[in-house]
Amino acid sequence: MLAVCCVALAQQGKGGSAKTDLTGRYEGTAKNKAEEVITVTLELADKEGALSGAIHSSHGDFPITSGTHKGDAVTIEFDANGAAGTISLHVAEDKLVGTWSAGDDGGPLDVKKAAGQEQAPKGKS
Repeated sequence: MLAVCCVALAQQGKGGSAKTDLTGRYEGTAKNKAEEVITVTLELADKEGALSGAIHSSHGDFPITSGTHKGDAVTIEFDANGAAGTISLHVAEDKLVGTWSAGDDGGPLDVKKAAGQEQAPKGKS
C-alpha cells in the first residue's frame, strides 16, 4: 500500500495524467448560430489551473480575461469587444471540444493542439 502511494505521488510531481498542462497553441474552428465556420486559435498559458492568453479568430482578436482548468473541464472568459464571452470545453486527448457564447451568439468549438516547434526541420542534412 505504501509503495502504491509513493508511485502516485511521484507521478503527480512529474505532471502525470492527474494534471495536464494546457499551455500552448490550439487551432481549429467554431460555428456561430448562422452556421458560419470561424477559424480559431487559442494561445493558452496554464499556471496551476489558472488560464490566461488570447483568442485569435477570423472575427478578430480577443483577450482572455480569466480561465480555469480542473480535471478535464476548461472554462474561459473573454472580452468580445465589450460583451462578456464564455467558452466551456473538455479535454479529449490533444483536443479541446465544447461550446462558446458571446452576447446572443454562440455555437460549437473544436480545437487541436498545434504541432510543437521543437521538432527538427525536415530535409536538412
